[in-house]
Amino acid sequence: MTEYYLIAKIVSASASEGFVNITLFTDFPEHLYKLDKVFIDFFDVKKEFRIEKVERIKSNFRIKFKNFDSVSDTEVLLGKEIYIEEKDLVKLPPDHFFIHDIIGSVVLRNNVEIGKVTEVLSLPANDVYLIEDNEGNELLIPAVKDYIEGFDPGKKILILKPGEELYDDDEN
Repeated sequence: MTEYYLIAKIVSASASEGFVNITLFTDFPEHLYKLDKVFIDFFDVKKEFRIEKVERIKSNFRIKFKNFDSVSDTEVLLGKEIYIEEKDLVKLPPDHFFIHDIIGSVVLRNNVEIGKVTEVLSLPANDVYLIEDNEGNELLIPAVKDYIEGFDPGKKILILKPGEELYDDDEN
């Protein structure tokens, strides 16, 4: 069974020529230029779409799909999510991981399971892992080497650096 990975969402039709404006969910927008095809979700079924052209206007991107030549042609695509196959994922440098690899990972600290990663917040300074502990409380841990000892994407295990207290809490 083919796995698909979310990379963007179609947010609006462009003014002309059948382009659609997209919001990207990737740190590698230049990778769009290398893609020949993507998949768009229609009622939990991924349909293949051929990319005719990708354009960048300032910090925004737009895509033209083959056989979509006007604003009215693109109306059916509005609000849809864009996916790629695993073989088309960007090859990451060492110690970099996809968000989908991190979410759902068991979190260990001092060799004790403290919870699971439920979300990754992408913030300007760095990503932050939202961890739900075993009592249902939420912990926010910066995704930086000061806090993270290691990550095994195959086993989905995130290991925090050891210590007595979890981390200082400004509210106490």
